[in-house]
Amino acid sequence: MKPAHDIAIFVRVVDLGSFAAVAEEAGLTPSGVSKVVSRLEDHLGVKLLQRSTRRLVLTQEGELYVRRSRDILAALESAEAEVTAVRGLPRGLIRVNTGSAFGKYRLVRLLPEFQRLYPDVSVDLSITDRRVDVIADQIDVAIRVGPLGDSGLMARRLGEVRRVIVASPSYLDRHGTPQSPRDLLSHNCLQLKGFSRLAKWPLYEGGKRVLLPVTGSITCDSAELLLELAIAGVGIIRLGDFLGSDALADGRLVPLLADCHDDDPSAITALMPPNRQNVPRVRAFVDFVRQGMA
Repeated sequence: MKPAHDIAIFVRVVDLGSFAAVAEEAGLTPSGVSKVVSRLEDHLGVKLLQRSTRRLVLTQEGELYVRRSRDILAALESAEAEVTAVRGLPRGLIRVNTGSAFGKYRLVRLLPEFQRLYPDVSVDLSITDRRVDVIADQIDVAIRVGPLGDSGLMARRLGEVRRVIVASPSYLDRHGTPQSPRDLLSHNCLQLKGFSRLAKWPLYEGGKRVLLPVTGSITCDSAELLLELAIAGVGIIRLGDFLGSDALADGRLVPLLADCHDDDPSAITALMPPNRQNVPRVRAFVDFVRQGMA
């Protein structure tokens, strides 16, 4: 059986798509990485990758081998983690990715207690509002808000978010308070771009659900920035309840049209590469966040 190191190098070549990228990551030369893959191919007696000057393509045998390799590597790490955990609490590094709003307004409040309970677990936290490749970027847990696309990742529900329509008292003093859904069409509604399903706001008129094509002077790809603009009195915003909870609690924002707004409950989900959910430190982190959300 070939060493796990060679198998891991092959999997990273598939993930990153080039020998050079893996060489830089692993501290090897591109030719050294190529030799590792060739050694595996010689051992197996089959071609795993079709090489060209422009890209690497998995053969049919390569597709099968990389699937099984991921399972093997995950099982090895899980076994090692469980053996070491026998000596005490979970330990090691966990890589977590989430969006800026959830990171700032939820996760940051949970991490101090997690560190107190699990002092031997280190967290490498990346915050971005763009989608990342969980497997290629070696993310252990990606926390997502809203509908999920199809993927081979393992999913575990952490909680849910509901949306609210809010504005600052100063904005409402200047422009009036909308009393019906259609009133929003004459207001400055700040829009989050990049999410087509959020472009029209769902409300109920006469018991019928309608999608209102609201407009405003500012669109932005940062929900956090739109929140600050709404607090400053620039316009009305529709946002996740966890994002606006502090401003609602202290009166900097007030809810609007709560009796006819569809708050569109959406799942908050932890996504993990296959078998990562069995690693003790990953399991401990996901369980902790789930309890914290409850």
